[in-house]
Amino acid sequence: MAEILRVYPLLVWTWVRAAAQYPVSMVLLAVATAAITSLDLAAILLMFAQAPRIAGFTAPEVLFLYGTATLAFSVADLMFGATERLGQHLREGTLDAMLVRPVSPLVQIATEDFSPRRCGKLVPPIAVLALVIPRLDVPWDAGRALMVPVMVVSGTAIFAGLWILGAAVQFVLIEGQGAAKSVTYGGAYLTQFPLNIFARDLVRGVTFAVPLAFVNWQPALYVLDRPDPLGLPEALRFASPLVAVVLCAVAGTAWRAGLRHYRSTGS
Repeated sequence: MAEILRVYPLLVWTWVRAAAQYPVSMVLLAVATAAITSLDLAAILLMFAQAPRIAGFTAPEVLFLYGTATLAFSVADLMFGATERLGQHLREGTLDAMLVRPVSPLVQIATEDFSPRRCGKLVPPIAVLALVIPRLDVPWDAGRALMVPVMVVSGTAIFAGLWILGAAVQFVLIEGQGAAKSVTYGGAYLTQFPLNIFARDLVRGVTFAVPLAFVNWQPALYVLDRPDPLGLPEALRFASPLVAVVLCAVAGTAWRAGLRHYRSTGS
């Protein structure tokens, strides 16, 4: 782990330094990425232009969900989004070259073609959270204030675990990138809204099967002082860190198992 923490930023810095050779292009791409990321925010604002509440939640409350979900997803995407390309490496045989290098192949894939423009994704959610958190009508105390960074960090770890798990699945299903994206990108969109707008079976699925509800929904119920629509135990509102640890452990185990059973393409 110490080696990973040392090498990861070095590889990232290598790609950033290469991109910085064209500073105007780098800045314009970051601005464009921020603008594209803001489209979901624009859609939410259009909804509130037609109705004062969505599923009983006010505009600041829904924007709080948007901000926490999008920030967690964007940080995870920045760090591990490139792992979804594993299937391409398997088809082309380029994973073989990574395996003989003295660096974890996971780190090599995660940092591959790292582009500073993706940092533009962080701008909209950070700006939204800075604006809406002071406007939330909740009884702020130390517990709720602490829960906000905890849910962002836990949500980031959950999305990262899902990305690595989706990559590990590609050791078996080489064309599984689309299915993995449906969980990561689809999960990012789903968690931007109150989950009670969706069918109860779907909510149960993203709580007990694919734990997207723990990205921000369950802890947000505590922060916003809202009851759980499914009547689940209140203890689940504090379970995000534990869920993140378990999911990352499962993802790490699946990744190592995939590497152990990998057979070279011979190319």
